Amino acid sequence: MASRAISTPKTKHRGIFQCLFLFSSFSGTLYLVSNFNLKGFTPAGDQPKAIKGLVEGIKKGMQTQTLLGATGTGKTFTVASVIQQIQKPTLVIAHNKTLAAQLAQEFREFFPDAAVHYFVSYYDYYQPEAYMPATDTFIEKDAMINEEIDRLRHASTQALLTRKDVIIVASVSCIYGLGSPKEYERENIHLKIGEKYTKVDIMKRLVAIHYERTNADLSPGQFRAVGNRVDVMPVSETVMLSIDFSDGVISALAVIDPVSMKLLENVQDYFIFPAKHFISDEPTRNRAVKTIEAELKMQLKKFEDEGKLLEYERIKRRTTYDLAMIREIGFCSGIENYSRHLSGKTVGEPPDTLIAYFPHKKDGTPDFLTVIDESHVTLPQLHGMYAGDQSRKNTLVEFGFRLPSAKDNRPLRYEEFADRVGQTIYVSATPGNFERENSEQIVQQIIRPTGLLDPQLSVRPVLEKGTYGGQVQDFIAEAVKEIKSGGRVLATTLTKKMAEDLSVFLKEQKIKAEYLHSDIKTIERIQILTQFRRGEFDCLVGVNLLREGLDLPEVSFIGILDADKEGFLRSETSLIQTIGRAARNDKGRVILYADNMTGSMERAIGETTRRRDTQIAYNKEHGITPQTIQKNIKDITNQLSKVHDKAVAGELAIDRKLFEKNPNKLLKIKEKQMKEAVKVLDFETAAILRDEIKILKERMTQ
Repeated sequence: MASRAISTPKTKHRGIFQCLFLFSSFSGTLYLVSNFNLKGFTPAGDQPKAIKGLVEGIKKGMQTQTLLGATGTGKTFTVASVIQQIQKPTLVIAHNKTLAAQLAQEFREFFPDAAVHYFVSYYDYYQPEAYMPATDTFIEKDAMINEEIDRLRHASTQALLTRKDVIIVASVSCIYGLGSPKEYERENIHLKIGEKYTKVDIMKRLVAIHYERTNADLSPGQFRAVGNRVDVMPVSETVMLSIDFSDGVISALAVIDPVSMKLLENVQDYFIFPAKHFISDEPTRNRAVKTIEAELKMQLKKFEDEGKLLEYERIKRRTTYDLAMIREIGFCSGIENYSRHLSGKTVGEPPDTLIAYFPHKKDGTPDFLTVIDESHVTLPQLHGMYAGDQSRKNTLVEFGFRLPSAKDNRPLRYEEFADRVGQTIYVSATPGNFERENSEQIVQQIIRPTGLLDPQLSVRPVLEKGTYGGQVQDFIAEAVKEIKSGGRVLATTLTKKMAEDLSVFLKEQKIKAEYLHSDIKTIERIQILTQFRRGEFDCLVGVNLLREGLDLPEVSFIGILDADKEGFLRSETSLIQTIGRAARNDKGRVILYADNMTGSMERAIGETTRRRDTQIAYNKEHGITPQTIQKNIKDITNQLSKVHDKAVAGELAIDRKLFEKNPNKLLKIKEKQMKEAVKVLDFETAAILRDEIKILKERMTQ
């Protein structure tokens, strides 16, 4: 899709426009864009050879390549260098949200002037609707949407529609239906000073693209009317646009900080994109209503012919209600289940996904690069999504909970995904059989720029024997020794419960420890990892999250508990990946606790030893002394902080002087304000005051 440009390429806020995660367009201006400019790094070790090989492969038209890179060899930098040379928008897919966030931060460091964005599932919790015939149990859809991540998803799609120098780091959620990019782009509001618009006109347009009106503080996707002015917070922003009207035209457009109400910029024009990705105009909705009604009629006849009266009533009741909502407000809960009708696609046709927002050539072929990080884990996820989704949907359709068209609201089949992403690079330290069999070339990257070696390995028993206290006691002794010398420690267990219990036990032994596993929310995971790197605690205990991609150069010792329990978490691949977490420190060492030498252990130890020997020989030949990776510690959660948190901080700053003079008086004032806010149902303000009061009380006790 062609970008549209307004003649302000050198706006003073361009840097904010490009900020990781946060802003697709600070001033709402759409830019024709710059190139990918890699900053501050020089290839070393095996990187030059790998970069050259991958770039040549792309230029030769290779559709699939594999970068086999040992942990710590700088695979992300190699990929960044390829992007710089190819100069195409890039989709990077990671297998979990934590790794995606880390990759996004790294690419932001490599390309500070590019639009690097983060696109993951916006659910903190998600229970899809399902039906279990055996027990006649229907499970309603239950979800908790993270509004911040939803905002970042909108920032991603908007960047793709307005820029060329875009890197989107995504989870596998990118293969799920997202809504038509054509509709999303078409339904934007382009505001210009001097254009004929009344306040009512703007409010109607905002409602039409699913913005919500409020009288309270604004959140992304909301607006309010104040006198002869409309304030709106675009769905991808944390700034507020103030629109002033005079004599039936827009007289002023101002970008304002919603906390301090400080004027940040006066602009001449501004683009506001829809608040939802599933968006359609009235003619499209009217057409969709008719086709949904026709499908409902057919499904009712089918159930009637089969004598399924209960199913008949179920589908009739639900669909009739949804149709009424679509007619009335243009939207309904679960509208994605009608996406085929809204998009006009045929039965079985793949849905539009994030991939559809990337640029394509005139003939429809993809014109972007795809990178699948930690491919040995990510590819199985991509392969398995469709089957699981269809199994659940088939049951819902069969028992009258959804129309058959709901089955077309689905993830892509892997074949459909492969057709839509074009040239692809698989990246892994341990590529699987799929990558090896389907890659036109495998490029190896074993030598690290830092000269670091794969860690030293040793094997110790699990069970207690004689004076040997068993794996936990031995790990504690080794951990204490490592921490005293200034290192950080990882322990990997087989279950979440074991991870939690071990962290508690370590604390009892006066070791500062925390656990990390999949039940912990996305942003909290990032916070824990940042605290670990900063040294706020010394030992991190985890399960599978400690395997792939986590860049923790401070870690000098890893204990792999129950290493001989053959299975997914103790396979050859898993062991090599876990061992690799200690490969970014020159003192890196790993103890595998096992009573038996499994085949996976033997192969993992053999491969690690092979790589270490190769690295030692290279260092000796080139006179290289291994050096621990020095990497800045950045708390990216600051960039993910919500408007609420900023508002609390703003209130604290404003009230600082009064608190210093008379803290008790200030608390009484704030408590009264909080109660008054609750009385008028202004819960947003009440929540801000509540959290400010909590902080003030804590300060009084210090």
